[in-house]
Amino acid sequence: MAKRIRAAERPIILAGLEAARSNAGEALQHLAETIGAPVITTYKAKGLLSEDHPMSLGGAGLSPLADKVMLTLVNKSDLVLMIGYDPIEMRLGWLDFVEDRSNLVDIGKTTPDHAMHHAGTRVTGDPKAIVQALNGSVIEKQTWINAEPRVAKDELGQIFATRTAWGPHAIVDRLNDTAGTDGLVTADSGAHRILLSQKWVATKPFSLLQSAGFCTMNAALPLAIGAKVADPSRRVFAVMGDGGLEMGIGELATLRDLNLSVTIVLFQDRSLALIALKQASAGLAPAGVTLGETDFAAVARGFGGYGVNVENSDEFSRELEAAGKRGGFSLIACRFDASAYDGAF
Repeated sequence: MAKRIRAAERPIILAGLEAARSNAGEALQHLAETIGAPVITTYKAKGLLSEDHPMSLGGAGLSPLADKVMLTLVNKSDLVLMIGYDPIEMRLGWLDFVEDRSNLVDIGKTTPDHAMHHAGTRVTGDPKAIVQALNGSVIEKQTWINAEPRVAKDELGQIFATRTAWGPHAIVDRLNDTAGTDGLVTADSGAHRILLSQKWVATKPFSLLQSAGFCTMNAALPLAIGAKVADPSRRVFAVMGDGGLEMGIGELATLRDLNLSVTIVLFQDRSLALIALKQASAGLAPAGVTLGETDFAAVARGFGGYGVNVENSDEFSRELEAAGKRGGFSLIACRFDASAYDGAF
């Protein structure tokens, strides 16, 4: 394998949840820097390589716009190191995603039996141990002489750049600033999750928790409760859609009864926006995707927490700061129109 890496002119690393679980981040960063390999992670492994690192292209697997950029780069690669990678985390385009399977090297603890991609080389073992061994066998080299990974990183930044002073992009920006490097964020399923997974800058693994292949609605709230119970000193944010929260709103009572200081950031667009977008892409008229305007701030107060509705970035930033100083849970309902997602991912 080291011989193949030394011969590669356009190597790339695709890392997944198993690599994060094996704590392979430091070894993976050293390998990426040594051989000049850009790093793509699955959305469950975001932060395995800090996403402010120049070699990081961020998470993949949810956004068609991101996939178009990243898969183009992967198809130009002459060696794809899949480290702890599980295709269940990815969209359909990432299953059998290269024409020449000899370019794929699959490194993981167990032999894959999914037949969702066909790697030419499979190495069974602990991802961290294997990457550490490789680091002792490879030499520093220049690759990607046309700087395609840097171009791809810039293009991704432009695609997910904040468009307006208020809306889902601005909400992610302000939340990212507040959470910093130590906060933990959980994400519900829906349109907001796709944007968050692409736009969020994760600097540590497991700082963004979300459902895997089941795409579970309302997952963010129980995930946040568990995370806060496990580490009461860490600030925890649950990012949810209004449809998701309405499916499991009784969990607010659990927050109250455990007296947990969790901040709920609600993307309230009065729509099942992701389903509406899928209906539109299939040429169908909207059906069953419009939600009434629940006063979630009042509901939060009824459950014994703090609740507030916000409609601009300054209000949102002030409420985020105040929630961090407050006992008990806080719910910040961020209201905007579902059309803000049009063309967003």
